[in-house]
Amino acid sequence: MKTVAETDTCAAQRRASRPRADALRNRERIVTAAREMFVEFGPDVPLDEVARRAGVGNATLYRNFPDRDALTHEVVLSVTSRTTDRAEEAVAAESDPFAALSRFVHAAADERIGALCPMLSGSFDKNHPELLAERRRLEEAVEGLVERAMSAGRLRTDIAVGDVLVALSQLTRPLPGIACLDIDRFTHRHLQLFLDGLETPARSVLPGSAATLEDLRRGR
Repeated sequence: MKTVAETDTCAAQRRASRPRADALRNRERIVTAAREMFVEFGPDVPLDEVARRAGVGNATLYRNFPDRDALTHEVVLSVTSRTTDRAEEAVAAESDPFAALSRFVHAAADERIGALCPMLSGSFDKNHPELLAERRRLEEAVEGLVERAMSAGRLRTDIAVGDVLVALSQLTRPLPGIACLDIDRFTHRHLQLFLDGLETPARSVLPGSAATLEDLRRGR
């Protein structure tokens, strides 16, 4: 049986091991600021600038993320996880499978999923188990959206889930430093043109073969 002193010690250890609410908020602010700045300026933006936008000191940033790879890891994980959540929300919100797919595509653009492309070319560990697990969760969620829309006869049958992911990443990929600073305002317009092309009946014959998840994995 534990003594009062032992119980107090255990409670103190539990409190010490739990991050404080303000520490968690700081960490979240850093990840949010990094995601925004990676989109605007590319993944090589100075970390001091990320700290400034997050409203924290440099020491706080480096205490949470000792180097750029650690911060990039967390941003990729956050974007992937949040995008998967949007897929699950789309299924819950829309009874029409194609409407669910459309809702997800537009929501994924708002999560800036295209910003993952330049980040994934960096030096951090892209095959970290945590990232691989979250990537699989996203792939499975999008695969479910595509399969339901196709089974309902709402989606053309000569495409695969890889086609959706490739188009989504390309159409939402930021272009840092371009002259057209308002390029984002065209994103949802162009995504809708893409979605219109996915509906049945197909209005053309697509060249080549459908892009599968296996194709995308081989390309990584």
